Amino acid sequence: MLGLEGVSAQGLSDTVGAIYDCALDPAHWPETMRRVAALTASAAMGMGIIDYKRSQNVRLYDYGYSEGDLRLYFEKYAAMNPAFIARLMFAVGEPVTGEMLLDEQEFLQSRVYREFLKPRGLRYGVTIELLRTPHRSVGTTLMRKEEQTAYSASDLALLRLLSPHFCRAFAISDALDIRTLRSEMLEATLDGLVSGVYLAARDGRVVYMNASAERQVKTGKALRILNHRLVPTDLGAGAALAEIIDGIARDETSTGPAGHALAIPDADGAGYVATVLPVDRGRRRSIMAPFAPSVAIFVQDPEHVPLMPGEAFARLHRLTGGELRVLLTLAQGLGAKEAADMLGIGEPTVRTHLQRIFSKTGTSRQAEVLQLLHSATPPARID
Repeated sequence: MLGLEGVSAQGLSDTVGAIYDCALDPAHWPETMRRVAALTASAAMGMGIIDYKRSQNVRLYDYGYSEGDLRLYFEKYAAMNPAFIARLMFAVGEPVTGEMLLDEQEFLQSRVYREFLKPRGLRYGVTIELLRTPHRSVGTTLMRKEEQTAYSASDLALLRLLSPHFCRAFAISDALDIRTLRSEMLEATLDGLVSGVYLAARDGRVVYMNASAERQVKTGKALRILNHRLVPTDLGAGAALAEIIDGIARDETSTGPAGHALAIPDADGAGYVATVLPVDRGRRRSIMAPFAPSVAIFVQDPEHVPLMPGEAFARLHRLTGGELRVLLTLAQGLGAKEAADMLGIGEPTVRTHLQRIFSKTGTSRQAEVLQLLHSATPPARID
């Protein structure tokens, strides 16, 4: 197994660059996933969406699976994958192994393992939530074969270096809707973003700001434009940003293991988080050509990720991921047997989870705990 110790800085840097290229052209994802799978000694990798508004699972990109396997999985097994709900209990961007998500015995007895994974020789998995909004969740799962070993602490350390870049790439792609993006409509698209977008030339001169960026510098609390350059009010952040831009201009700073993430504090103890990317390389050059920049700086307010349905309830009552998925399944009006069939686990397992839910929530009946769940749901929502 490779792990963090077995990966070169150049290999990691090249992989990160490929991830950002995928944000601008999703057609690159299968090849980039092949690269990530090789880097992490994984046999297969898949990405998908859980769409809560439409109650469906959507396949995005994959590597290492046959077309027939994927069709079978999404038609029959995706809805009962224990990782999909359980991973919501972990932070976005945090790699989580199967062993952390689910009791091993419960996993080995699940239909997903017995009927889909085991016949294909797949055994060990690690999943990462990449994007979470009030209505959907985007995640990726890597799998290893039965004859391999589970993902180690070193493997997780490697994935923690990659995951922020996956998350940013999906956030950019999601916001820009790259599948329909054309250079002539890029300016209008960027103006619709909540994040501030600054495009700078090789000498640091800002050649373009979107509407959000203009609002950020107008306040002057954390960022200003001086001599046509973006200047943080914090001296340390200003020096760091200048060094990154200069390094990119001289081709000495790559999108390496630490990435170009930068905190930009203001005088009130708040501020922004910035991501700095080179944009005059490969596919990124043609996409950003209308603005002729060398550097893109994405600046956003660090805000709490919106909670998915039931997640806040689970955190309040300290439910596990397994307990949460049982509760959400029962909330659809199903009995224990129907819930067990849908989740691909045994009915006794459902009843065991339900008893633990009763204990943690101070309830004693299924109707009572479901009423408690429904009463915790906000009375209104914004679509």
